[in-house]
Amino acid sequence: MGISAWPMKVYPSPYPPVEVTQESIFTYLFQTTFDKYPADARAFVEASTGQAISRGQLKQLSLSFAYGIRDYFPKVGGISLKRGDVVMLFSPNSLSWPIMMFGSIAAGLVPTLANSAYTARELAFQWNDSDAKAVLVHPALLPVILEMFKSLDVSASDARRRIIIADYDQVNREGALGQFLHLEDLLGVGSWKEEEEASGEKADETALLCYSSGTTGKPKGVQTMHRNMTAMMPMLEAILPPTDTNDMCLGVLPFYHVYGAVNILMNMFFGGAAILIVPKFDPIEFFQLIEQYKVTLLLIVPPMHLAFARHPAVAKFNMKSLRWVTCSAAPLPVSLLHEVRKRLASLGSTPYLTQGYGCTETSPATHVVHYEDWFHKAGSIGRLLPNLEARIVLENGEEAPIGTPGELWVRGPSVMKGYLNNPEATAGSITEDGWLRMGDIVTMDEDGFYYVLDRLKELIKYKGFQVAPAELEDLLIQHPDIADAGVVGVYSEDQATELPRAYIVRKPTSQTDPAALSKEVQSWVEGRVARHKYLRGGVVVIDAIPRSAAGKMLRRELRDRAKTEVNIDARAKL
Repeated sequence: MGISAWPMKVYPSPYPPVEVTQESIFTYLFQTTFDKYPADARAFVEASTGQAISRGQLKQLSLSFAYGIRDYFPKVGGISLKRGDVVMLFSPNSLSWPIMMFGSIAAGLVPTLANSAYTARELAFQWNDSDAKAVLVHPALLPVILEMFKSLDVSASDARRRIIIADYDQVNREGALGQFLHLEDLLGVGSWKEEEEASGEKADETALLCYSSGTTGKPKGVQTMHRNMTAMMPMLEAILPPTDTNDMCLGVLPFYHVYGAVNILMNMFFGGAAILIVPKFDPIEFFQLIEQYKVTLLLIVPPMHLAFARHPAVAKFNMKSLRWVTCSAAPLPVSLLHEVRKRLASLGSTPYLTQGYGCTETSPATHVVHYEDWFHKAGSIGRLLPNLEARIVLENGEEAPIGTPGELWVRGPSVMKGYLNNPEATAGSITEDGWLRMGDIVTMDEDGFYYVLDRLKELIKYKGFQVAPAELEDLLIQHPDIADAGVVGVYSEDQATELPRAYIVRKPTSQTDPAALSKEVQSWVEGRVARHKYLRGGVVVIDAIPRSAAGKMLRRELRDRAKTEVNIDARAKL
């Protein structure tokens, strides 16, 4: 019996629906926030310098950037860009980010966000797949971009026409950087009076292009529409604690990740909070900044919870300003949450410790634990957000009774348009009637709280970052000594995260000793991928990768094997 033949049990959100506005996310954010908050309130603060941009300045800078990149850029040697063109943002967290992000959207362009740890090889895939036309790049990452263009046979002169150095208020024109146009060159030369309009049907246009591995396979461009994000803002507002301009959110999660791009850059701005921009996570600096700036709001991932629980330096700093800490992007063990609660309470800090759940394809949240429920529902991902519906589906397609595990399906206004230029992957993820298969096995209790038990996804979550086994497997079989490969995630209690672990089969012609090959392959991979994809879980030589009669890899057998093997060296830092 097919899925459609079973009676459908649909679970609505227990929260009242919110109004979804059909307009540009830029229009929505600035009109809504200016109705609530003064234009001179701080919007973004750079931790390293203390430099701040107010809410009003951010709008002016964004509209100035829109003029600069659309009207001025082609006049000074850059390429001509039109509405709907894709521009790549390739930078660690910096004060340039909100200007680039909001300015690109105001200009009618579609920012595609690239991991700042990507190699030239990985960037080239996203550049081609997204059909990007230009790139805004942090000066320290310019060599990677130049290597990418070289690998794509793009001439040096054509590359220069597509590159903008993203170094707001930190211009250094010495050496090679002087050959390129800089972000500040595009600011102050003119300004649009208003942003590109995206109301009505235009709200269905793609506004953001993050990359996700979805359930399986190589990274795919997630087409996030304006209306996906204008829905997400009020949906989250109904669940999260009230915020205003007195709040400070520490923005240490990478802005190229949907969690940072939407939940911090957009949603915290929407709620009135100032965002303290930090380029990377360092535990001691993390604690020091909380004390120095009296941080009230934190959006983090499990390894940061681990720092709260076990790092000795936390006791040296004042954590009392914290009033709300939420963890998403990867599962958070209940034991760790309680460990953090006790540790912070011993320091006189008693914030709400909540969890959230979602994915890039849902813009990104579907569930959040209401701040008033965090303690008595510890371990839950929360209830379904307003305006969403859910199903819990058994393997045979039947609807799971309450309390019985099944795959979570979600439908609502925050679900993506689809994967860019990939109708097959879209059809494999979204049903004809709009249900997104989340790939995770969940249960729901009688109060409507959901719990993630396991996942169907092959995706590995390393400290909140997505690692696609298929991508690593494709790379591994390019090694001259490897005939076959399988990659799984193994959980490290010490690091509170999964670690990618590879199983490889040697070619018959290989003369390399298995132990030596394992070490050599780890180093070989590290020279070809971003740091979060390193095989920190180890490389194991085996006789054969377990496969079904049809040739499909039996990944669960590899995961089961990994659980019984030697302890994992998980000493790597975030």
